[in-house]
Amino acid sequence: METQVYSVHDIYPHIRIVMGMVIGLGVTRLLSGVARIVQHPTQYRLYAIHLAWVASVLLMLVHFWWWEFGLYEVSHWTFGKYLFIIGYAIVLFLLSALLFPDSMHGYESYRDFFYARRAWFFGLLAATYVFDVVDTLLKGEAHFARFGNEYMIRTPIFVIACLLAIVVKSPRYHASLVVLTLVYQVWWILRLFDTLE
Repeated sequence: METQVYSVHDIYPHIRIVMGMVIGLGVTRLLSGVARIVQHPTQYRLYAIHLAWVASVLLMLVHFWWWEFGLYEVSHWTFGKYLFIIGYAIVLFLLSALLFPDSMHGYESYRDFFYARRAWFFGLLAATYVFDVVDTLLKGEAHFARFGNEYMIRTPIFVIACLLAIVVKSPRYHASLVVLTLVYQVWWILRLFDTLE
């Protein structure tokens, strides 16, 4: 029986299609939620921190699709690596679903829902930072080294900030965290991901 040998140029587009479907579901979830707010602005009271997280997660999804082009350089694919990448995309989708649930039954506002589900949301958000380290290592040592010491300092800081957000209900803390996250995301993208290399 002959074994078929596939090149990375055959495998990666296949993986990217599945990854794109999951990320597309997340983007669709967020955009549908925003559209629902536009269509029925008085149905549930809006909450600025919730909306800021919507913007942050949308940026994460779009950025994820952009930076995962780097997987094109992975020369040896295994089912485990494939599952990991799809798992990472699923976690990002779940963040979207936690911002705009299927039903808001039992909640008067997005504020109530956000704080009631913050353990899930920030637990998954913390997981994305850990997943990102593994994802970066998958792309090779040179890729990992490109981010320098800043990467290894910022990752545990964001993980700890997310874990604190699970137990802290202070709107001031949550507002500070989402503003810091959004500003840092934009700064990180412009410095290191503006152009694909």
